[in-house]
Amino acid sequence: MTEAGFIGAGTVGTALAIGLHNHGYKVTAVYSRSKESAEKLASEIPGCRVMESSQAVADSVDIVFITTPDGAIGTVVSEIDWQPGKSVVHCSGADSTEVLEPAKRSGALTGAFHPLQTFASVKQAVENIPGSTFAIEAEEPLLTELKKMATALEGRYILLEASDKVVYHAAAVMACNYLVTLVKQATDLWKTFDIPTQQASQALLPLIQGTIHNIETVGIPDCLTGPIARGDTGTIRKHIEALERSAPDVLPTYLELGRQTVPIALAKGKITEKQAEDMMEILQQPNLLISI
Repeated sequence: MTEAGFIGAGTVGTALAIGLHNHGYKVTAVYSRSKESAEKLASEIPGCRVMESSQAVADSVDIVFITTPDGAIGTVVSEIDWQPGKSVVHCSGADSTEVLEPAKRSGALTGAFHPLQTFASVKQAVENIPGSTFAIEAEEPLLTELKKMATALEGRYILLEASDKVVYHAAAVMACNYLVTLVKQATDLWKTFDIPTQQASQALLPLIQGTIHNIETVGIPDCLTGPIARGDTGTIRKHIEALERSAPDVLPTYLELGRQTVPIALAKGKITEKQAEDMMEILQQPNLLISI
């Protein structure tokens, strides 16, 4: 059976190592600059040993996962004396396999295996991996092995080229990280009527979860609701006036998101071209207080 090892024992590395072990893979070696992190990972997996160097991991297993911060991947791979037939895989969302070129020149197989998921903690990460999509970049025979791993982890997979990776990762940032930013801005608006952040978050969460459910079950564009979906220019004007008065720093975000939402509303088919034009005209006015 293929033996796997990990260089880097942070949240992603630990979660993947535990997940692979739980689904029948042999995870036998780990190295991390933080020995405490490596020991913690090894303690979760029977038969996994803490190694004294990255080289020791590469020498002792068939497939090496580099799960360090993205900026360290190139340094790590260049410091190892790779042997032909070994496989090395990184888990960066933005980097392609090009960062593994030193290993490839030595005859190793190279790949990328990125779980499209948010990992706030190891426990939460292990729980969230099933159902997640893995972005894979590799050549055969490693490609087949990584596909099998994604399936074993109860996930799906997509195949990417090197040129796809940065845009793929930007999309992930928009859907995940910037959602946090939008919710932060929304909860800040609640502070203008004296509702604290925690209470605002709890109030908005069912709305957010309902929206995600609608995206999943109804799909885009039909899941779009709200004033733009209805062509409700009066409400949009009221929003702009209120934001100019109470939260002018949020207004540019509101206007830009509104402009990006109008084509979705048109695609849904519930507004006319004239309504779309009227809304776009209103949403182009970033510094003008619009009378109602």
